[in-house]
Amino acid sequence: MKTNPQLPACISRIVLVGFMGAGKSTVGALLAQQLRWRFLDTDTVLETRVRATIAEIFAQQGEASFRQLESEVIRDLLSEHHLVLALGGGAVETAATREALLNSPETCIVFLEATLEIMISRCEQQPGAALRPVLNDRERLRSRFEDRLPHYRNAHLVIQTAQLTPDETSQQILAAVSAFLKENTLA
Repeated sequence: MKTNPQLPACISRIVLVGFMGAGKSTVGALLAQQLRWRFLDTDTVLETRVRATIAEIFAQQGEASFRQLESEVIRDLLSEHHLVLALGGGAVETAATREALLNSPETCIVFLEATLEIMISRCEQQPGAALRPVLNDRERLRSRFEDRLPHYRNAHLVIQTAQLTPDETSQQILAAVSAFLKENTLA
């Protein structure tokens, strides 16, 4: 686990970032339950707002339009308190989203990191994996993962999830945030 010293002194939001298959939604729901906070997944919020699936938005409007809509949703949600928010894997590609995240007070950004192979394996085990043709293009997946990695690593906390269950991952996040807040409260 890596901790960035610029973690906010007061935290009212935890934002989970990482590639598809990192466990953002699963860990986010557990974390929110443990904190008694609200959990939201930006993909789900976006689909509800525009009344279309992510695949439909991509097909009908293209990726650039999707990323703009996604960025707007994220900026709106960053005003909420007591929230655990799971971002879509590509959200960090948008400069406006990265800026909003890093400039959002009381927000702790957590990168759930694992190898690409582990995340692909997790995705292949999920229901509906056959409907994700992107999983068949390993070269494209690797390229996207490598492009996003520097942005993911700008998070306040980096949690290695390869050997952890979702519950263990949420416990590590809680422990890291608690230790940081305790240390900075006593200072």
